[in-house]
Amino acid sequence: MIIQIVPQMPPVTNGVSDYATILAKKLRENFGISTCFVVGDPTWDGATEIDNFQVYKVNERSAKALVSVLEEIASSSPKILLQYVGYGYAPRGCPFWLVDGLQQWQKRTNKGTLVTMFHELYATGYPIWSSAFWTEPIQKYLVARLVNMSDRSITNKPEYANILNKFNTVKNAQIPILPVFSNVGEPEKIKPLSERKPRLVIFGGAGNRLKVYEQSTNYLKRVCQELDIQEIIDIGTQIKLPISEINLIPIVSLGQQSAEKVSEILQDSLVGFFYYPLDFLTRSGTFAAYCAHGVIPVCTTYYAWGKEQDGLEENKHYFLADNQSQQLSLSLGEAIAQNAYNWYQTHNLARQAQIYSEILK
Repeated sequence: MIIQIVPQMPPVTNGVSDYATILAKKLRENFGISTCFVVGDPTWDGATEIDNFQVYKVNERSAKALVSVLEEIASSSPKILLQYVGYGYAPRGCPFWLVDGLQQWQKRTNKGTLVTMFHELYATGYPIWSSAFWTEPIQKYLVARLVNMSDRSITNKPEYANILNKFNTVKNAQIPILPVFSNVGEPEKIKPLSERKPRLVIFGGAGNRLKVYEQSTNYLKRVCQELDIQEIIDIGTQIKLPISEINLIPIVSLGQQSAEKVSEILQDSLVGFFYYPLDFLTRSGTFAAYCAHGVIPVCTTYYAWGKEQDGLEENKHYFLADNQSQQLSLSLGEAIAQNAYNWYQTHNLARQAQIYSEILK
């Protein structure tokens, strides 16, 4: 059995917790590895069993509380998989209680194993008046402690792996780079675009979907025109749409849907439109879902801090709608969708579960 530490669990919507739960199911299905969860939020109010996984929580954010719950459930040779995102465990991204608690637990447990998945590292590039600017050194300090405490580390971005290797003064083990997988399934077979409905889907978090409508309307119109889109579907947490139609095509807002329903819609759609920093696509569950379902991932230029795109190329793995030099035809879209699908298969859920199972041995 392994213990996964997560920021939240359902009914709270949380991408990291979705990742952890889907991974746990695959580890159980393919490798017979059982999981229980420890929620790092004492205010979380959910079931003690989810999908046949036992769920515990800390009664307060303190090292003592964490050690207490770990000792309550840990076996003689416990294995912990920490899903790390600083802001998930502390309002300003500095979870001293978590790192201190794990260090105390390690001192009491000579045979324990700690594996950390770094979903993100620390805040950077924020203006001087923001709290992130002032807490960045502390966040770095905690990440450095954590990577040196961990028996193995994993992350989702090459840049993060390079930083973690620099922080790591204890071990030289390779850090696997695992872009996030789709949290709405992975169809075994995908239909050619020519057999799908002329439909465009806007899926993902509320903030990113809102940005699509606020900042990418002209590019939405362009894509709809070039591919003769006849239907636009918005999927995700309900938002107040600033526009009601594109090219006289009404936008149908479905709100939150089950993973099965989202998968069903994507499997019969041409385009998945998204708004996300291009240098962080390996962290995007929305982009992963589009790739896994063989739709054409379409976006507009949005770089966060740099232009490193982790091997993902414009007009090869996604279409950049604000690049006026290139028209989006069905044949180009088919090639892009296939490239994105092939890229995804190199790190799909089954492959990632195998890597985790080997590391956790």
